[in-house]
Amino acid sequence: MAKVSVLGAGSWGTALTVMLHKNGHEVTLWSALPEEVKQLSKDREQKEKLPGVRLDDSIRITGDLKEASVDRDLLVMAVPSIFVRGTAGKLRGLVPDGQKIVCVAKGIEEQTLMILTDIIEEEVPGADAAVLSGPSHAEEAGRGIPTTCVVGAKTRQTAEYIQNIFMSETFRVYTSPDMLGIELGGALKNVVALAAGIADGLGYGDNTKAALITRGMAEISRLGIAMGGKFETFYGLSGIGDLIVTCASVHSRNRKAGCLIGQGYTMEAAMKEVQMVVEGVYSAKAARRLAEKYQVEMPIIEKVNQVLFEGKPAAEAVRELMIRDKKLETGALLWE
Repeated sequence: MAKVSVLGAGSWGTALTVMLHKNGHEVTLWSALPEEVKQLSKDREQKEKLPGVRLDDSIRITGDLKEASVDRDLLVMAVPSIFVRGTAGKLRGLVPDGQKIVCVAKGIEEQTLMILTDIIEEEVPGADAAVLSGPSHAEEAGRGIPTTCVVGAKTRQTAEYIQNIFMSETFRVYTSPDMLGIELGGALKNVVALAAGIADGLGYGDNTKAALITRGMAEISRLGIAMGGKFETFYGLSGIGDLIVTCASVHSRNRKAGCLIGQGYTMEAAMKEVQMVVEGVYSAKAARRLAEKYQVEMPIIEKVNQVLFEGKPAAEAVRELMIRDKKLETGALLWE
């Protein structure tokens, strides 16, 4: 049994808390929101974001970060990506050197273009940061529907330690040394999922979505490899696996927001309607800047930015993607 604290009581944080408790661990769930702590303590259920998934009475729920983080074998960073830096900064001085912190959020910091595990290590010097990612909607994983993810860490020892803590009959975990690739796949797929949702909102069909998934993966892998990620990672669980589920699932907040935008909502109105953090909106600008920095062509990412932030009509963006210059599907295959 390990002593584990989950920092962030949204849908994914709550689902992981339930899963870790079922695995026999001593689990604490922390929220920065006093009203959320009060509601969860009273109802033992995240009624707004994960209804029907009960928190056992033995799970400690707290708003005190010190109480949640001191003397823990593992901290699970489950706050939205935009709050990772602030939350990690508050851990400085509370946790010892070598503290294992696994990040389950997905995003790229817009101002610095840093991945989240790098932010954690910057804010908590000496931390042993890792990442857990993959096709894993909380609405399913929290109910014990079979789900598979991958954990990335700097050492095999840390990766296997976290693998053992999370692994169960319904939650299978693989390991990988490619932390950068795992994080980039998890962050960038949210932007492509916005595009897939926009296509749904415009009334397009399966052909369009399949094209967006396939060509979106080509863009993600081009950038990821240019940055130092590994090809195999982008065609694994945290790459194509997560991209498929986020573009297609009814649970996907990024797809839902995109669908509303395709129907004529502004980006701000769509985010308000979804009522949860839409990570793809925050990652879109960072993805565009990374494409420019590494001189990688990412037309889908570019058009998503134009629709979100520059007022380009969604249908026009799709048309411009379709009439781009003729291309080979892949430069790796050429006629002799």
